[in-house]
Amino acid sequence: MSNFYDKVAVLAGDSWLRLHDGLAAFTITEVAATLTLATLLIIYFSRLVKKHIIKTKLSPPGPVGLPILGHLLFIKPDFLQYVTKQSQIHGRIIKLHLGRKVYIIISSPSIAKQILKDHDATYANRDIPMAAIKGTFGGLDIVWRSNGPELQKLRKLVVREIMSNNGLDACYEFRRREIRQMVKNIHGKIGSPINLSEQIFLTMLSVTMSMLWGGSLNGEVAKLGLEIKDRLEEFMKLMGEPNLSDIFPMLRPFNLQGIESEAKKHVSWFYGFLESVIKQRMKLGEGPKMADSKDFLQQLLELNQRGDAKTSLSMMEIKAVLLDMVIGGTDTTFATIEWAMTELLRHPNKLRKVIEELDAIIGDQNVVEESNISRLPYLTAVVKETLRIHPPAPLLVPHMPNETTVIAGYTIPKNSWIFFNVWAIQRDAEFWEDPLRFEPERFLKDTEKRNYTGNSFHFFPFGSRRRICVGIPLVEKITMQILATLLHCFDWELPDGRQPNVKEKLQFVLTKAEPLVVVPVARLSNSIQYQ
Repeated sequence: MSNFYDKVAVLAGDSWLRLHDGLAAFTITEVAATLTLATLLIIYFSRLVKKHIIKTKLSPPGPVGLPILGHLLFIKPDFLQYVTKQSQIHGRIIKLHLGRKVYIIISSPSIAKQILKDHDATYANRDIPMAAIKGTFGGLDIVWRSNGPELQKLRKLVVREIMSNNGLDACYEFRRREIRQMVKNIHGKIGSPINLSEQIFLTMLSVTMSMLWGGSLNGEVAKLGLEIKDRLEEFMKLMGEPNLSDIFPMLRPFNLQGIESEAKKHVSWFYGFLESVIKQRMKLGEGPKMADSKDFLQQLLELNQRGDAKTSLSMMEIKAVLLDMVIGGTDTTFATIEWAMTELLRHPNKLRKVIEELDAIIGDQNVVEESNISRLPYLTAVVKETLRIHPPAPLLVPHMPNETTVIAGYTIPKNSWIFFNVWAIQRDAEFWEDPLRFEPERFLKDTEKRNYTGNSFHFFPFGSRRRICVGIPLVEKITMQILATLLHCFDWELPDGRQPNVKEKLQFVLTKAEPLVVVPVARLSNSIQYQ
């Protein structure tokens, strides 16, 4: 019996030891797992708390949308007027849904400043629409390329080499030649109604092409200008059209509206045209020179041939930048000149002041030169007032934040589209006295605060900070010289005696809904001025 108990005791002891060893081993594993799990939980809950803090912030207000579609069915026919009206109802920052896309509309200078100045780097990105992808080699241009070292390099090169005083002076004679040709063309139609809108567009296109590669639209080549005009208008319309492929990315393979295929068709034509120009230039060597002038293409090709990655451009970048310049140098500048002429014809007393200034500075025996522009303060004020009331890009090009942020107490989701309604800001009675009145004199007072270099968030028609338009120096020179020339050389009569209307048409760029038709009358005594 004792042996039995001894065996039982031995077995029990062995079992206890085995149990004890297992328990010890299990406890060590459990501790390690617990510590790991605790660490993961701390990380998880800290992130959860951070997200919760952001989520507890208010989402921007806005109108009620439809399931899935959001506000897609409400934004047409006039997106600008729709968002302006909703901002008047819901506040200076509103939120819209277009399918899976979130649109944030800013109509407040202080909120615009908070985004564009305090959070500039975060919001300096782009979400490239499908139509633009087809037209920019996937976003290699300046307008649609997202923020980063490559964009900064491209902007610096263009600003330093092309848009500098030396760069612009190098192609002045090309600009002057086309503007004088415009005068000659209009003089040949004295006393007859002309479509001034079309004439301004073709002049701007000819000036742009002349500066870019020394080309011209005179003679038979003018037919090319009309084709470019039609294709540009169609392409800009496609850019401004709400695209289901952008709103519902899963539908992209189907191209339901045909926008991508149409954009690709027009862009392929443009790039084919630019390719032929570049090949011809490379075959012939340097382009045409006029009084030591050098066109933009020659300057761009010199950047391509440097061989230094930090200071050179690829051939695809050159073509993308050229198309940017054709569109920006033609469409937006044309719209500003067209609106300025319209407003002056609607306000004869303002037009009279411009004429008096031109007569005093230019005189009857001279032509307008670029060197005269700085001596025309009232005409400069007219251009600024035109840009205030009729900004060419009334919502700017949409920005996109690369992370979720809180702005003015509201959560702005990552990857949302941010629109700055400069059209509404620049017409707001809270910031502008009698804002709907065309009053250039307002820009003769406190001129430093009334500039459009991006430092004032009450007046920024060309954007601000990292995304401000790189072509402002060129726009200023061309707009002023063409406008001054039109008003110095001709008086303008309305064929039916009625004031031109100011109905707007938005196709990415804000233009007149109806062309400006007028009758030119020669006002200079010296006929040589029209040669």
